[in-house]
Amino acid sequence: MNEQKKRLVPVILCGGSGSRLWPLSRASYPKQFLRLTGEDSLLQQTIKRCTVLESAPPVLVSDAATRFIIAEQLREIGVDDASILLEPLRRNTGPAVVSAALHICQQYGDALMLVLPSDHVIENAHAFTEAVSMACEAAQSGYLMTFGIKPDRPETGYGYLRAENGEYSSVMPLAAFIEKPNFSKAKQYVESGKYFWNSGMFLFRATQLIEEISKYTPAMLASCERALKAANSDTDFIWLEENAYADNPAIAIDYALMEQTKHAAMVALDAGWSDIGSWESVWQTAQKNAEGNTTQGDVLLQDCKDCLIQSDGRLIAGIGLQDLAVIDTPDALLILNRKNSQDARKLVQSLISDHRQEVDNHRLVSRPWGSFDSIGRGSRFQVKRITVKPGAKLSLQMHHHRAEHWIIVSGTARVTHGEEDYLLTENQAAFIGVGIVHALENPGKIPLELIEVQSGSYLGEDDIVRLQDRYGRA
Repeated sequence: MNEQKKRLVPVILCGGSGSRLWPLSRASYPKQFLRLTGEDSLLQQTIKRCTVLESAPPVLVSDAATRFIIAEQLREIGVDDASILLEPLRRNTGPAVVSAALHICQQYGDALMLVLPSDHVIENAHAFTEAVSMACEAAQSGYLMTFGIKPDRPETGYGYLRAENGEYSSVMPLAAFIEKPNFSKAKQYVESGKYFWNSGMFLFRATQLIEEISKYTPAMLASCERALKAANSDTDFIWLEENAYADNPAIAIDYALMEQTKHAAMVALDAGWSDIGSWESVWQTAQKNAEGNTTQGDVLLQDCKDCLIQSDGRLIAGIGLQDLAVIDTPDALLILNRKNSQDARKLVQSLISDHRQEVDNHRLVSRPWGSFDSIGRGSRFQVKRITVKPGAKLSLQMHHHRAEHWIIVSGTARVTHGEEDYLLTENQAAFIGVGIVHALENPGKIPLELIEVQSGSYLGEDDIVRLQDRYGRA
C-alpha cells in the first residue's frame, strides 16, 4: 500500500431523510439503511466501495437516533474500526464535513478525505476507483475536488456543475454551481455537453479544507472545534457537544466552501451513478423484464408496462397499468405515476402536518436490544410482538399512562417488577401496572419472543421514563 492510499479516509454522511422514498424510507429508518438494489443496504454498499481503495477506517457522521442501526449494519459486514460522529442537531453537510475533517486531523494529520453520501448507487466500481485515484493526485496538488456525473438525460432533481474548458478525462477547474433547473434548462445543459450533475461527493486534504473554511466561514469552524473538543466518547460513538454544535448554520459544504474557494476542480465520473432520490430513479437503476416492469415480492402483472411494483407481504395484482410505482408496506400503500416521483416529498409534508405516525416508523421497529412489531391498535390499546436478542436487556423504565401485559411465546424472560426479579418461560405471563418500575431481559441463548398488550389513555413511545440503560438512552 502506498503512502497516498494509507492516508485516504472515507467520510460517510448518514444524515439524509429520503422522504421521496416514502413509505419504505421513514424518519427513523431512512433510505440509506434500506436494501433497495441488492442484499446490502445503500450504506453497506458505500462502505464496501471504499475497501477496494485500500483506505483507512471510515468516519461516519450521523444523528443519534440512527446510531444503533449504523452500528448493526457495520457489524453485519465485518467493519469494527469505524469512527461514528453523532450530531446533536442536523445542520446540513457543512458542519458535518468540517467536524469530520477536524477528527481526521487529530487521528492522521494531513490526510486526504473522501466525502461520500451514504445513499448512492455506483454500478461501475472500476470507473469509480479510477476517478478517485485521479482526484487524489489533484488534491495532493492543492485542488478541492468534486465529482461531476456525466448526464444521460435531462434531470430536474439534481443540481449541475459547469466545468472550465478541459479534456473530459482530466481534472477540470469549476466555473459554476447551478441550482436544480426546470426541464427546458436541464435539456439545454445536457445537449451542450458542458454540464454535469452535482454528485455531492468530494475529495480534499483535511488540513486544506480547514484552512479554506477559516477564510470563508470561520464561525462555523470555531463552533465545530468547540463541539469536538467537548465531545463525549463511549465504546462506539463520539457525541459532539450540543450547545457548541447548535451555533452552526444549517449550510451545505457546497455553499460554505466549494462555491467560494478559488481552488475548486472536478473529475468527471461515468460509472452508472444514481442518488436513488425518487421512485423514478429506483425504476431507472433496477433490472426490468421485456415489458419494462420491475417487481419485488408477491406480484402478478398482466398487460402492464414500465411499472415498479413492490410488495412486503400480500399479493399485488395489476392489469393494464403503465408508468406506475406501487409500494406496499404493512401499514401504508403508495400509488403514483413515476413521472411525479419528485412530488412524493409534498405528500410526506402533508403527513407530517397531520401528525401521522407512518412518517416516523415502520410497523416493525428496530431497537438495540431487538425489535417490536405493532400488530394491532385501538383507541386505548396496542398489541406488539416483541423480539429480544440473546443476552440483551430493555431499559429499566416506567410509564405514566399505560399498563402492559406480557405473554411469553418462546424463550426465557428475566422480569424486573418493582422490587421483584423472576423468570418466565413459554405460555407464562406478567402484568406491569401504571407507574411500576420494570425491565425485561433475555438471559437465554435463543431469541425471546413475547406478545405485549398495552392499555391506557396514552400509548406513545415518549411515555417511557428510562432509569437505567446499557445503550446510553437513560
